[in-house]
Amino acid sequence: MTGSISSAHNLRRLSAALGWTPHSSVLLGGFLLAVLLIGYIWWPLAEEYLAYIDWNGPWWLYIDWLLIGIFLFMSLAIIAKADLRTDAKIIFVGLVGGLAIEGWGTQTNLWFYYTQERPPLWIIPAWPIASLSIDRLTRLLSRLLPKTQERFYRVAYWMIFGAFYALMLVFVLPTLTKSLTGLSLLLCALVILSERDHRTALLVFTAGAGLGYFLELWGTTRECWTYYTYQTPPFFAVLAHGMAAVVFWRVDILMKAIPES
Repeated sequence: MTGSISSAHNLRRLSAALGWTPHSSVLLGGFLLAVLLIGYIWWPLAEEYLAYIDWNGPWWLYIDWLLIGIFLFMSLAIIAKADLRTDAKIIFVGLVGGLAIEGWGTQTNLWFYYTQERPPLWIIPAWPIASLSIDRLTRLLSRLLPKTQERFYRVAYWMIFGAFYALMLVFVLPTLTKSLTGLSLLLCALVILSERDHRTALLVFTAGAGLGYFLELWGTTRECWTYYTYQTPPFFAVLAHGMAAVVFWRVDILMKAIPES
């Protein structure tokens, strides 16, 4: 009896440490279901990867530990303080936004996937999962970083986002005549120029770029997707995850402002 009580107590402590809520099970279950469906529908891709593993030898040398690490991190991140009332909107924005971004990049040949799909549908579910993870990272950064004077964040905001936009112009220069690139530049400019909450925008950008680095490192070094510059990964691509996160965040705010019927 004592052992059962102790186990239950430890389980509650672990759940509290992970930020487990009644909605966490739903999100984690949905994430795992999406992974299984992708594996089932696009089984030839998974089979191709598994064929490289020598199961009769040192198989652990062939395991993609970076992918496993990213998978575990995002699994733990999305369950922390899960609330479907807000997370459902983040998921929706991530799906639509991810499809738009992948469509822009692959249609203009800024990057391409080894399957030659433009865009591949199997990559789209990764965007809402990443969006949820970035939301959790932003909350953590907001608690850890001091709320200093607004002037500091305002100056840092314009320096960082100004530099990003300049870098974006250089990176997309070969596709500057494409309408999708023009719309992307216009959208980013509108979001950057209209932002008033500089501190939160910087935190979202930092969280997005931080997670984006590991996602881009995995994708480009495994040649799952390749940029026209053939960098692994391009610095712009890492920062672009931060900008995408800021755009998604702003859209989510607009959706919250719409009164529910």
